[in-house]
Amino acid sequence: MTDSPVRDVAIVGGGILGMTLALGLHGRGVRVTLIEAAPITGGLTLSQTLGGFTWDRFYHVILHSDLHLRALLQQLGLTHLLRWGTTRTGFYIGGALYSLSDAVDFARFPRLSVGDKIRLAGTILYASRIRNWQRLERVPVTDWLCRLSGRRTLEQVWLPLLRSKLGENYRQASAAFIWAIIARMYAARRSGLKREMFGYVQGGYDTILKAFRARLDQRGVQTLCGRRVIAVRDRADRVEVQLDGAGTHCFDRVVLTVPCGQIIALCPDLSAAERERLNSVVYQGIVCPSLLLRKPLADFYITNITDSWVPFTGVIETTALVERAVFGGNALVYLPRYLTQSDSFWQKTDAEIRETFVAALERMYPRFDRRDVLAFQVARVREMLAVSTLHYSERSRPSLRTSLPNVFVVNSAQIANGTLNVNETVALANSGAEELGSIFRMEAPGSRALGRP
Repeated sequence: MTDSPVRDVAIVGGGILGMTLALGLHGRGVRVTLIEAAPITGGLTLSQTLGGFTWDRFYHVILHSDLHLRALLQQLGLTHLLRWGTTRTGFYIGGALYSLSDAVDFARFPRLSVGDKIRLAGTILYASRIRNWQRLERVPVTDWLCRLSGRRTLEQVWLPLLRSKLGENYRQASAAFIWAIIARMYAARRSGLKREMFGYVQGGYDTILKAFRARLDQRGVQTLCGRRVIAVRDRADRVEVQLDGAGTHCFDRVVLTVPCGQIIALCPDLSAAERERLNSVVYQGIVCPSLLLRKPLADFYITNITDSWVPFTGVIETTALVERAVFGGNALVYLPRYLTQSDSFWQKTDAEIRETFVAALERMYPRFDRRDVLAFQVARVREMLAVSTLHYSERSRPSLRTSLPNVFVVNSAQIANGTLNVNETVALANSGAEELGSIFRMEAPGSRALGRP
């Protein structure tokens, strides 16, 4: 491929998005410096040590339809470590746990009438076949679901699930939000009884990130970790990147992969209209405890929860997919709670969260004993998901180009119709690298190296 005339590009943000973008731009002849505030790259896919075992800090899963992520794994030489398994889905409603893992379970589900089930199944099938998702951005999610599934199913199933994912932000969400979830999960099911087929890489994302970092090092991508960017200023002939405690460095171009609020803080020279657009993006956060248990809670990979008294929004039992032997015969469970930015739950301590969540497990699972909790660790992220609000692409979705000619944005808020999974993130990075590579080839060459004024 023809080399880009732009020699020095800084990517601010070293998550999977920034790492994949760095790899893609390097392949287009760009000299890349990846700058990450944390001590190590990886972002939301970083691992943790829980009870002596290393696994993902947040829960992740790979689908057969995740073609972009699977292509990246192949590029990193990790395909031979990919493992697949058939999983089951639970549904906790009305104080009882039901299986909704196949067509037989669905037919037996007692909380909906036959007519309700037919309409619910029709909604899922219809949504899975929609390709023109843009029109859904004009329709409130509750209006769309009520029209397709009916009022009872909306109140019994959809509305509790929307509240569990978005809190009161569900009132701002468009139908594109739930469509993206349905489309991705439907793709996980196979023919016949439509059983779920999920995958993971042996060793979790710790394995993936180690291979990814090694590949970037081999390709000559410079990575600066533990370096927080505090200002980005476009000087027409260069971009100055000020690092906290590490001076100012100059680049030909800068690409920001951080959340929109951070972009506003870093770039004081953005236009007022652009700042307003970035500020209109509504983010969901997450508080996600990980539990290492002596024994499983159930045999479901994911249990959806509709009862409002439950303090978490789902139960993800990783060891329903990953062999328990990986964790010394124990079970690994995640209990996510998705939050709006103003939710008072952010103020709770880890100890308070532990007590509240463990008490809820005791109520939900009669055989659960709090003495089975071997380790409990809480992860928190404020700006995890940009909500697909009404007219999102038209009014809120950030543009690749900013009002600063040499500063660009490739961040997760540009995934207008997604659910912020790793496959979508990799796809965004790939398309961003392609578009930026084309822009850079058309622009005048630069020749500055890191640190040169």
